[in-house]
Amino acid sequence: MKKLLFASAILCSTLIVNSQSFNGSIEFKYATLKDTTTNIYLVKDKLVKLDQYDKKSSGITGSFIFDIASNTIKFVNPKRKVWGVHKSETPPIVKGTCTVTKGGNKKIQGINCTEYVVKNTEENTVITYWVATDKFSFFLPVLKMWNRKDKQSIYFNKIEGLPEGSMPLMSEEKQIGDNKILTRLEVVKIGKTTPTDASLDVPAGFNKFDQ
Repeated sequence: MKKLLFASAILCSTLIVNSQSFNGSIEFKYATLKDTTTNIYLVKDKLVKLDQYDKKSSGITGSFIFDIASNTIKFVNPKRKVWGVHKSETPPIVKGTCTVTKGGNKKIQGINCTEYVVKNTEENTVITYWVATDKFSFFLPVLKMWNRKDKQSIYFNKIEGLPEGSMPLMSEEKQIGDNKILTRLEVVKIGKTTPTDASLDVPAGFNKFDQ
């Protein structure tokens, strides 16, 4: 009986840990044919900040603060020391039909990922995603709020039935039948230290910009 209770306690604690959302930092590189940029997500519960870094100075060129609870987005401009409310873009229109194929598995940053290939013949585009279905519950709500029009974001939304905590840790966009990579996203570092409240807020002294 004691062994049964002990096993049940371990199972319950494991379920609690696995159900917890990710808090920490995620650094990723986004490469195009012309440039490579560094971006870092800072995540704490329902608040997410995306910092975009300058390649030359390594300073932050701009940030977006996502409040998942209130479904709002703020932009921050460090150079001008202003912030404002960011309005989501109009949902993009996709020509033709996207087909999704599920592939094998591999580890990225020590996390199990599943391959999903999204192909659109009319747009001559194929994007391969390696998706972690872990604790990244912030990612899908942020992607939906932001409504970005780049194909990496658009095609990912065509994958149906992904678990709540899904997030691509690597993805590559190509033209169909061509091995040249047009865009590539890759997570290069995952930090488990919970960000401070100050790091997720608009810096002191910044003025609100009304559009």
